Amino acid sequence: MSTSIYRAPVCQMKAFKNLFIEMTAKNCNMRCKHCYIDFPLSKNVKDFIPVNCIKDNLAFVKAGGLDCIYLTGAEPMTHPDFNAILRMCLKVSNVCIITNGSFINEKKARFLKNVEEESDFEIIVKLSLDHYDELKNDEVRTRGAFRQTLSAVKALAKYNFSPIISVTNFYNEDEALMLQKVMELCNKVDYDVEQDHIKINRYVDKDSNSEPDYQMWKSLDCEYGRILTTNGVYVCPFLANDHRGRCGSSLADFSQKVVLETNFCENCTKNPEMFFGIDFESFV
Repeated sequence: MSTSIYRAPVCQMKAFKNLFIEMTAKNCNMRCKHCYIDFPLSKNVKDFIPVNCIKDNLAFVKAGGLDCIYLTGAEPMTHPDFNAILRMCLKVSNVCIITNGSFINEKKARFLKNVEEESDFEIIVKLSLDHYDELKNDEVRTRGAFRQTLSAVKALAKYNFSPIISVTNFYNEDEALMLQKVMELCNKVDYDVEQDHIKINRYVDKDSNSEPDYQMWKSLDCEYGRILTTNGVYVCPFLANDHRGRCGSSLADFSQKVVLETNFCENCTKNPEMFFGIDFESFV
């Protein structure tokens, strides 16, 4: 009789290239069906990360030592001190804003361009658009989300930004068709998008009870990054504020290893590339 015990793989951090900052854990103006966050019934949770927490932790990060700082959440642009935090982070690294796009209009895009020109680093915007069909997209996200995102794309393109379009393949459709249709949408709003600026991810079901079936992965977020939250440092945005992902109290000292023991980990290993991070070696 076999007495073997299943052991989840251990992932070793290769390099600290990506710093994610959880601007808010629960504050968002949308309730997307595929979201990995368990939202409370109230939409007005005030759980914003303190500016001093970010400032204190950035003291441990060498300017230019990171590829990118990612402002994420829930919805990062709901943070009341978003503009000040953006400027603070741009003194250290490139900054990627991971957003649903609902707060970006022409005025905001112009502001972002002005802030970027004050810095030696770049602002990158990653926008969520989960289907090329308006009804299907809004069924997953919320009513009006499709038009809001395309409006944000148009405004950003006007000010010479090249936003990344992040697509969660909720309906498990053909990726080549998704890519083609999303590119056509972008062209319609005057954004001549490059193929590598469209990121299609597998849908991660946080409640899946499937048997672990780990495969060789190309790159994982936990191999190159950590996320700073109000409650400490965690291995990735999926496991922010989850005890299984906690790896330290601050950026002064955190664990370099993580056991891939959750459903999120299993799904990440099946995704060709990082879910959240940008591969700057192939990024144009």
